[in-house]
Amino acid sequence: MTSVVRPDAEGLRRAVEILRADSVVAFPTETVYGLGANAFSEKAVGEIYRLKQRPSWNPLIVHVADVAAARSLSDEWPDLADDLAARFWPGPLTLVVRRAARLPGIGAANDTVAVRVPAHPVALDLLRASGLPLAAPSANRSESISPTTAGHVLRSLPDVPLVLDGGVCSWGIESTVLDLTGDVPRLLRPGALGLRVLRDAIGTITLPDAETVDGAARPSPGMSRRHYAPRAEVILCKDVRDLDRSGLAEPIGVLAYEGSEGTEILSADPREYAADLYAALHRLDDAGVATILVQEPPQTEDWLAVRDRLSRAAA
Repeated sequence: MTSVVRPDAEGLRRAVEILRADSVVAFPTETVYGLGANAFSEKAVGEIYRLKQRPSWNPLIVHVADVAAARSLSDEWPDLADDLAARFWPGPLTLVVRRAARLPGIGAANDTVAVRVPAHPVALDLLRASGLPLAAPSANRSESISPTTAGHVLRSLPDVPLVLDGGVCSWGIESTVLDLTGDVPRLLRPGALGLRVLRDAIGTITLPDAETVDGAARPSPGMSRRHYAPRAEVILCKDVRDLDRSGLAEPIGVLAYEGSEGTEILSADPREYAADLYAALHRLDDAGVATILVQEPPQTEDWLAVRDRLSRAAA
């Protein structure tokens, strides 16, 4: 039976006790809720994969309390990592660097680690109280919608021992992942931190040139063909009003922009849209719709992360 507890002193004490016993705890970050385990414990990390039914080739992000802790997990910590950490940590940016030999491989066997410092007081309190680096993917079944509330976690992963309830996640979409192991930084996953903001800070960033085949080793999560998907079938369309709906499974839900006709109407601002995207998909799933028609986002860089999530949900 899962316990949902307040993130007060007693709740944190219970969470730390569970983590130190090589089990898992769900906790809020500013992006989505994570399913955390001691990154140094292969048994604990294995529990993440078991509960999520996550394929072994899909790696995890390690959350730490500060830059020093991140640096200690790396075999090579480039100067650019310090520059980015100073600008954007704590925050929704994950950096991929060379992995220290003392840290077990997280997921597919490779020599890198994805690491970040979350910007949520509960996450930071948990990291400091436990003294552990926490491997933590989103706290949901593999491929399904990421959770932005404790209730979402419970519905997706009812066997998690404990959930720290920190309310609604403010960003509502996963962190941006940047690979620093090459000569030029490479975007692996668009996310909450916009690409334009990163370019303004560090200059040139290489974009992915091809999809990563499922089953192949990869340095970052969020690169699978199908991901972030509700139970309902998702269909992207330029105009939800003109689409021929004959033959589509009913009932049908519609996710559209502010000012358009739809079952769920989100903001036309990409930041606000992203913050409520997963919650809207959860609401449509909970309403029992069989098909979700989604108005395609604009083809602009500001909408890159939203387009990424919706295209994978519709795959």
